[in-house]
Amino acid sequence: MKHLLLTAALLAGLTLSARAQTPATRNATAMHDREAFQKGAFQGATADQAQYHVIYQLDSDDPKLIQQTLRNIGNALEDSRLKGKLTVELIAFGGGTTLYRKDQPYEAQLTALKQKGVILAQCLNTLKEKKISKDELLPLISYVPSGNGELIIRQAQGWSLVHP
Repeated sequence: MKHLLLTAALLAGLTLSARAQTPATRNATAMHDREAFQKGAFQGATADQAQYHVIYQLDSDDPKLIQQTLRNIGNALEDSRLKGKLTVELIAFGGGTTLYRKDQPYEAQLTALKQKGVILAQCLNTLKEKKISKDELLPLISYVPSGNGELIIRQAQGWSLVHP
């Protein structure tokens, strides 16, 4: 049965760490975390997987939410537990498209994130619906057919979703 599940996961494109995925290991980790907390020594979860994947969803044009999202991504990239283990994508759609517009003040932050390997993606459905030309957007982004489709696919691939 274990081999069948592993084969199914591999066929689905998932990468699993056997150590991190077993119920016994999860229980042992939870017990360790509880004990550390009770002793006042808990310092957060242990990053015991070889790789982590996260997709950040931005669907609002609120400048505070945009800055919060960019700050959250930066904080994740700087988390010492995740250094060298984290793949990040930022998908913008709906109002979030504002982030990628040339007439907005986010280009320097986005360039810095892209240089750190963050995938910057924009929903093409939003462009069509809002009649926005790619010429109005920064050249450093990529395009996906739909933002919701991207979220569905990434989550099915095992990516974590963060929606600040």
